[in-house]
Amino acid sequence: KVFQNEAGANLLNGIASSLITNVNILSKIRSDFAIFEVDENTLPLVLKEVTPDYVVLLNLFRDQLDRYGEVNTITLKWKNAIEKLPKKTTVILNADDPQIVFIGKEHKGNVLFFGLNDASLGTKAHQHAVDSIYCLNCGSKLTYKTTYFSHLGDWECKNCDERRPKLDISDTPSYPLSGVYNRYNTLAAVLTCATIGINEETTNSGLREFSPAFGRQEILSVNGKNVQIFLSKNPTSFNESLRTVKELNGKHLLLVLNDRIPDGRDISWIWDVDFEQIDPRGSVSVSGDRVYDMALRLKYAGISIKKTQIYTNLSLAISENLKNLKKDETLYILPTYSAMLEVRKILTGKKIL
Repeated sequence: KVFQNEAGANLLNGIASSLITNVNILSKIRSDFAIFEVDENTLPLVLKEVTPDYVVLLNLFRDQLDRYGEVNTITLKWKNAIEKLPKKTTVILNADDPQIVFIGKEHKGNVLFFGLNDASLGTKAHQHAVDSIYCLNCGSKLTYKTTYFSHLGDWECKNCDERRPKLDISDTPSYPLSGVYNRYNTLAAVLTCATIGINEETTNSGLREFSPAFGRQEILSVNGKNVQIFLSKNPTSFNESLRTVKELNGKHLLLVLNDRIPDGRDISWIWDVDFEQIDPRGSVSVSGDRVYDMALRLKYAGISIKKTQIYTNLSLAISENLKNLKKDETLYILPTYSAMLEVRKILTGKKIL
């Protein structure tokens, strides 16, 4: 039996709530496993209260700078927390993120690594929104054989010989979702399953039956027309959403930018997103609390946004885009977090949180 923080509430109160709802009257947990997706700033606080058997660290990117500060602040918090874990905890790390490797260096227990080994998925050049390309051991600039996105790739330091560790897994027979970033998610899950002792057949069956969580490439059918939602809440996630939509040959985009507490009040990060990669032959509409900021950013990216494509009313934005959509086409909506919840409520008629 397994339970998790299904609603996506990943702060201390959300994790505490999911524990409370999964215990009996004597406060004994009714399941064998608990899986918690944890907010980056909350992880050190959770590890003070819970000693996990396994910790999986995926990546670290700039996110909500007005609340959490720069990435190196979180990196040091994670490093201190991981160093205090006992030997019995297995730590599973993304070898392609030099920060994550640095965080796990002093762990006393078993450390395993996942990463990509397919140069066709990457490039030689860095994206504009790159967060950590300096060696955390000596401060020198890192060299990359391949960059998969942002600062993730096959890296090494020519000065102190730090380099990407040997990978325990770099491929798997199937990937349930599109996008390079979802390859990392899949590899992390498969390596974790193998480490726990779940057999390969069961894992592959789980991948085949997998359906995405709300807002994370979720596909909804509305009046016979398809909508796919890509949660996009920081420069790297927005870039990877745009890249994946482009690979899917998407022609109809609705970008929704909010600046509420769950999103972060500072939206200056949109200037680090490579909106220039949007196909100019398609249609692009904008909405959200900061709709005009997004329209201005797109103007500077060379994408023409007419007045009729700027919607201060999100419901109208969605209905108008669906009206103009042909039956065999898909509307791709890229919202920030609070905007994603609004979009889903409009499309499904019910709230998640």
